[in-house]
Amino acid sequence: MTQRYAPTRRHFLKAAVAVGGTAGLSACLDFAGEEPVPAGVEDPSTLPRRQHAWNDVLETDEHGNHALPKHHIFLYVNLDAEGEPTDSDRQQVEDALAVLDRAYERSPAGLIFSVGYSPSYFERYGAAPEGVDLPQPRALSDFEEPEFDTQDVHIHLASDRADVVMEADEALFGDQETANGVDAVPFPGTVRSRRTGFIAPGMPAEKQDEVDGIPEGTQVPEASKLFMGFNAGFAGNQASEAFITIDDGPFEGGTTKHVSRLHQRLDRWYGDNDHDSMVKKLFGTHQVGDVEGVGNNVGDHSGVVAEDLEALVEQAREHGAVGHAQKMARANRDEEGNVLTLRRHVESTDDGVASLHFPSLQQGISTFEAVREAMNGADITEETPAIRQRVNNGILRYIFVKRRGNFLVPPRELRALPTPDGEAP
Repeated sequence: MTQRYAPTRRHFLKAAVAVGGTAGLSACLDFAGEEPVPAGVEDPSTLPRRQHAWNDVLETDEHGNHALPKHHIFLYVNLDAEGEPTDSDRQQVEDALAVLDRAYERSPAGLIFSVGYSPSYFERYGAAPEGVDLPQPRALSDFEEPEFDTQDVHIHLASDRADVVMEADEALFGDQETANGVDAVPFPGTVRSRRTGFIAPGMPAEKQDEVDGIPEGTQVPEASKLFMGFNAGFAGNQASEAFITIDDGPFEGGTTKHVSRLHQRLDRWYGDNDHDSMVKKLFGTHQVGDVEGVGNNVGDHSGVVAEDLEALVEQAREHGAVGHAQKMARANRDEEGNVLTLRRHVESTDDGVASLHFPSLQQGISTFEAVREAMNGADITEETPAIRQRVNNGILRYIFVKRRGNFLVPPRELRALPTPDGEAP
């Protein structure tokens, strides 16, 4: 078997995040050393209104592609009290979140975070959030049977510092009395699911021994950010933060967020395909020969463009497959060519399985659902026997949706237990 990577500092820190709790935090702090974490702002109201606007503080590569923070924690929370939240509940949530704003610089060196609310949360009021396309999550293909995340609140913590995301988690919901020296305020809820993620070149390669299903003799490329061996999140294939922002109504300045959790069958992925086959199935038939290594050579755009059904069927018949990005592009562009969704997906080894946490941001959830419908490629399978439901149909043979959840990420001033009309009760 090909030699695997020896444990590294990054490897240890990712493991500590996955363990979580005070034990994981203690071990993480012991390993992280004494490098100070930059402090946040005294007045949180001075921070940007858009909770989802992270790009201004993210690093970019030479092509302008944004690099997400390395460590992520996704918290799915139910409020402790039944019924409509009270003013006291609302104030406690705002106080708890303001601790994080004051404790940590809003940057990958500190902490970036956002808070979202599910349709089930708004059912406490007997009404949906006004002007927001936010249905309950549902299965988005005939061949998936996901569980649905209907918890009240979704909190996404992200940092280049493993100790920071863990300390922030513990300050909100654990036994940590301070966050970077600021007195903590407990969030009035209970974490029903805690999930962890990571993304950076080399991280999947370091984690490959911790997951089942990678064929013997196969190495996840060291340069890759993702388990499937290629990079993603090219700037030219992502919506701008302004474009995905709700532009009118009481939640103007917010966005919607769909979060999926997917398992990956890497034994099939690496066992079925050589490099060109991977490119064809992940990117598209036109990209074969153009994507080198993990894809760093493509710059800020994968090269995939929107094609109509007739062109996709022609490519499928000629090449015996159709690409994942190739299928979705037709639904992920408006008439002017603007990309409609902003994806911030990260890898995971929760439960010892190679997984993907897939947050997608867009003005309304129906936009994500339309893109997913295009990804299914059902209309292509009807036109040619070369493409079947999960055979030669992008990457559907290799990914399995386990969970889905929909959330409204309101503007910052409404982030603490908003009412459906965006007004104070």
